[in-house]
Order: sequence, then structure tokens, then C-alpha cells
Amino acid sequence: MKQLVTTAIILSRTDYGEADRILNLLTPEYGKLTLMARGVRRVKSKLAGGIELFSVSEITFIKGRGEVGTLVSTRLIKHYERIVGDLDRTMLGYELIKQLHKVTEDEPEPEYFEVLQDAFEALNDKTVTIQLIRFWFAAQLLRMSGHTPNLQTDDHGEKLAADRLYEFGSDTMSFMYSPDHGRFDATHIKFLRLAFAGNTAIVLAHVQGSERILDDVQPLLQHLTQLAY
Repeated sequence: MKQLVTTAIILSRTDYGEADRILNLLTPEYGKLTLMARGVRRVKSKLAGGIELFSVSEITFIKGRGEVGTLVSTRLIKHYERIVGDLDRTMLGYELIKQLHKVTEDEPEPEYFEVLQDAFEALNDKTVTIQLIRFWFAAQLLRMSGHTPNLQTDDHGEKLAADRLYEFGSDTMSFMYSPDHGRFDATHIKFLRLAFAGNTAIVLAHVQGSERILDDVQPLLQHLTQLAY
């Protein structure tokens, strides 16, 4: 059978039999894969080093006749060791993997792989807060699933103005001018535009006042996520 080579991120690992593991992986070319790693739990296994969690690896595999293929070889490209050294970041990493696994089909677009890799980069950088990473990741899932809010015009089709205050309308998925009760100004909207434009969490972390802005827009993003899923 033909051997295929791709880049992969481990989504989950399940022990099977005495020494094997069943792996769920995310790849840019082949979407999600389920592969059997035979003998990987043995001490001298050559496969073990390339199937670490919170890593990016090059893998060689053979597609199976059914749903499960066979892992042939692995080569570790990058391991994000600072994630596993911090319990809170490790737990968030598991949470983000679970979210992506839940909202994607068997053959997701390659961009999902890139977003998960960017999430690992952010989790590995302790200057980027957990709160920001969680917000950023949720924004990317909304964007890629077609649930980006209108960040250009208000509910009447008028261009959002820098000197106005707005509220958000769930019915129109856009902002409404609200001079007396508006919670969102140009600073909030610019930050949301950056997030939904596909910038990384590391880029957002460099926005001046990002922590304060994040406190204001986080409830809105949670509301959008509830509407979408």
C-alpha cells in the first residue's frame, strides 16, 4: 500500500492491547486521521518520540480499508514544552483541542490545523494570558464556521463611527447606535476586527490596553458562541 507523508497534531491517544495506541490526529492535507501506532508503548519504540501531545510532527502512514490506518514512522518537528510545564495552560490546551474536535468534520479546512498550531504557540508564550488565548480561539472558531459578526456597519447599514457608543443586536448580528447605554466604542470594535481578521493571539497581546478591552468584549464573544453552537 502507498505510504503518505504529512504534518500532524495529536488530538487524542487511546491505549489498545498490550503495547499499541489508537491516535486521532489533525493534518492540513488529510483532515482528521485515526491511526494505529503498533508497539508504541514499548520502551524502544521508534514511534513514541513523534506522537507527544502539544507537538507538531511529520508522520508517515498508510490508509486502512476501514476507518483506522497504520502509523509507519514519526519525526518530531516541535514540542511546546512550556505548555506541559504549567497546569493551567495544559488544561486550557486540552480544552481547545476538545472544542476544535467537536466543531469540525472529518475533513476540516487546513486553516483549522494552522489555528491549533497558533494556539500552541500562544500557550507556550507566558506573556500571552490564558484569558486572551481562550477569547482568541473562540473568535477563530466562529470566524471559520461563518459566524463572524458585522464589524463594519451598524444595524441600519451606516458605517460604524469612531465617536459613537454602540450596543450589540443578536437579531441582526450587528451593532446598534446607543448614546445613553452603549458599552462598545471604537477601541472595542477595532480589537474585535483584529481578532476576527485571523491575527494570532500573540499579535492581540501586543495591543495597548488589551486586558481592559478583553474584559469588556469577552461576554459578547461568549454570547456569540452560544448563538452559534
